[in-house]
Amino acid sequence: MSDADRGGDAIEVDFGDDGLVPAIAQDADSGEVLMLAYVSPEALDRTRETGEAHYYSRSRDELWHKGGSSGHTQAVREVRVDCDADTLLYLVDQNVGACHTGHRSCFHRTIDGERVGERVFDPDEVY
Repeated sequence: MSDADRGGDAIEVDFGDDGLVPAIAQDADSGEVLMLAYVSPEALDRTRETGEAHYYSRSRDELWHKGGSSGHTQAVREVRVDCDADTLLYLVDQNVGACHTGHRSCFHRTIDGERVGERVFDPDEVY
């Protein structure tokens, strides 16, 4: 194993021209993919400081604390970075559901429209 494969040095994330990288939130225990969002340098710093997932909302153009309004937070156990250092993986403990539609995962439908995910809360009661 080479020194580069052994680890130990912090990875410099490549935030690209727009200052954002995609981040996949995955259940740390089950491996279920919960959602994909974007992360700015500030969002990554806040995630690392607080232990809870922070993202960057492109539609609102602002930092976003996951669960800040719903209470459906993500406790981040580990942040991983891909081989190109331009995508993050948040291994999380999800409180209730990750999707604003009330489902545990944002990936609750097949491409053919079949519902495969569990609805865990009523969004009309939360938002």
